[in-house]
Amino acid sequence: MKQAGKERASLPRHLCKVDKVCGSFRKYRKGVAVVEFAIVAPIFFLLIFGMIEYGRMVMVQQVLTNASREGARRAVLDGATPDLIRNLVKDYTANAAVRLNNSNIQLTPLSPSSAGYGEPVKVTVTVDFDQVSWLPSPMYLGETTLSASTVMRRESLQ
Repeated sequence: MKQAGKERASLPRHLCKVDKVCGSFRKYRKGVAVVEFAIVAPIFFLLIFGMIEYGRMVMVQQVLTNASREGARRAVLDGATPDLIRNLVKDYTANAAVRLNNSNIQLTPLSPSSAGYGEPVKVTVTVDFDQVSWLPSPMYLGETTLSASTVMRRESLQ
């Protein structure tokens, strides 16, 4: 029976004491989120920087592959000089934000115009990853050398 003006509690009185005890433990948990973040944040940031570094490596490798292909395409034609091919490769990589020195572009044979009809001409482009990394000090790939080679047959008049 309900009495007018009085509402009955949904839980018995003895369970309310348990709720008070559990509530007292909850008020001491205010710094838990900060401690959890301090444990998880370094691992999270290592993963993020690793993804950035490996993503940059894949991008630079693709640029080197395309640059060596463009150099080889020009090297197999008549009138190709080593300086012309090196400048072409340097221009291609500079547009993709990959800086190379002249020593990083090798031609085989040294003068592509000296190769006879149908002989292979090889253009190799290499760069140290620490020169092109976006991170100040590459953590995972610092000692890696990226390289791409393309071989094409000489197209000249017989």
